[in-house]
Amino acid sequence: RDEPRIMPEPIKPPPAQFLRDDVIRGGMDLLLFAHKSHLRHSDAELTAMGLGRAHHRCLYFVGRRPNLSVGELLGLLGVTKQSLGRVLGALIDNGLIEQRPGEADRRQRLLRLTPAGEDLERRLFSGLHANMSRAYAASGEEAVSGYWTMMQNLMSDDAQAQFKAFHAG
Repeated sequence: RDEPRIMPEPIKPPPAQFLRDDVIRGGMDLLLFAHKSHLRHSDAELTAMGLGRAHHRCLYFVGRRPNLSVGELLGLLGVTKQSLGRVLGALIDNGLIEQRPGEADRRQRLLRLTPAGEDLERRLFSGLHANMSRAYAASGEEAVSGYWTMMQNLMSDDAQAQFKAFHAG
């Protein structure tokens, strides 16, 4: 398990010049490098199972919202029905997700993790949790609040609405 660590001195943008092209590109660099590093342990475990990041995103959202409908998952992921069908098919075939008809509308397909899916999602999230906790602790409350604000400002209006609805329900 990674121990909390504080970077020697993080690189910061020049004051009052944060809208310059090189600073914005630097922010993109940060986003892409952090994303790759943050997911590397999950990627390795999923790759060993013949799965990838799309499968991970499905496991994550279905784990967060048991009985999520296929339509709701489509909206959260922003992928085509065909793409989701392939990913869900693999997760169902691997015994990680199960689907059942809705109670009010039998045509609706509701998704939930199987015990094996819960175990995998828990293992994947454990590494992500440790990394996020380490980064949060090293950065401090003000930086974490700024991160939440900035990430929401990166979202489109539709994504912001989805995020708010997801956290409300």
